[in-house]
Amino acid sequence: MSELAINGGQPVRTTPLPSVNNNSGRTFGDEELANLNEVIRSGKLFRYGGEYVNKFEQDFAAMLNMKHAVAVTSGTAAIHTALGALNMDVGLEMITTPITDMGTVAPIMLQNCIPVFADLELDYFDMAPESIEKRITDKTRALVVVHLFGQPCNMDAILALGKKYNVAVIEDCCQSYLAMYKGKPVGTMGDIGCFSLQQSKHMASGDGGIIVTNNDELAERARLFADKGWPRTAGARNYAFLGINYRMNELTGAVASAQVGKVEGVVASRRRVANAITARISKVPGIIAPKVREGCEHSWWQYPIMIDESVFSVSPAEFAKAVTAEGIGVGHGYIGQPIYESSVLQGQQTYGASRCPFSCPYYGREMVYKTEDTPNTLEILRRLLNMACNELYTDQDVDDIATAIEKVAYTYAK
Repeated sequence: MSELAINGGQPVRTTPLPSVNNNSGRTFGDEELANLNEVIRSGKLFRYGGEYVNKFEQDFAAMLNMKHAVAVTSGTAAIHTALGALNMDVGLEMITTPITDMGTVAPIMLQNCIPVFADLELDYFDMAPESIEKRITDKTRALVVVHLFGQPCNMDAILALGKKYNVAVIEDCCQSYLAMYKGKPVGTMGDIGCFSLQQSKHMASGDGGIIVTNNDELAERARLFADKGWPRTAGARNYAFLGINYRMNELTGAVASAQVGKVEGVVASRRRVANAITARISKVPGIIAPKVREGCEHSWWQYPIMIDESVFSVSPAEFAKAVTAEGIGVGHGYIGQPIYESSVLQGQQTYGASRCPFSCPYYGREMVYKTEDTPNTLEILRRLLNMACNELYTDQDVDDIATAIEKVAYTYAK
């Protein structure tokens, strides 16, 4: 085996892989340009008066066989809109995952509720149903589940908990377009499904988001919540309740509308790529390829692996650095720490010095986030290595990825 690049050897790859950060790894093209051109020529950039946001909502709902879709400005806005649609009282609890973006957690606090964190499944990195149930209290009103990296959660068990304890189930599908759980697309099983259109997602418009639901009342309230509570009826302007402006504009809608027709191909290509990588690296001693939950189809927002540390003479972080030096970017630990370790949660840095909602008399309890409460989460973050998985990877790209992992693995084997 040749010298590792990290030690001065020749790297496996010297040109960048296709990336979601630019057009080398994105599907933007003539369809998006044609839609944008039509919007600019029409002069109708506002969703009310234009046609593309409406078309995006209709097409996206149809793709998932759902009754309603409401387009918004981001994945964070989608989750906030979903929680706003639930119309819960303040000082209540919502259970979510400790490995996620703040976009999952901030909307809970913006609704003046308390985020509670369940531990995760070591094999799949999703919320463990038994941990969720241990955290349910008389104040729990929602489970905000995240299908991390494109891996569907154990929805049978989670939906059963929702029914047993009469709590809503919100699906954060920002990383999991068209992931399938026992034949059903994620986002279609809970009360509301939430999606992001940020640059890195399976379908993208720079930023943007959308929710789906089959519940007529939730759909109506979500649409109002994202438009400042304004029904837009004739007569005096009357705002029905406290909402916010999360309206998608026509330029974003034009891009998103074109992307709807491409996302199935994107996900199919990522599955092909992931399967090819798995077929190669599964043969390497000490490399733990990602597992896919039985009866499910992953959608591969990222490709997460682990290593068996008893096989290698280096730590996961050192292994990641060595593969990266070979020209194949590998991150270690994803977000680096449980989301509840962030200052906003540990220091309750919210509204001035108020500590609201944690100090809210309607809550009336003390919330302390401790790492010992989520041991699986800590172990996952310590060991997790994450790589991109792109729809435009060629067979040569896959070969380079696998070769770099093989090179580092065989060199560092004990």
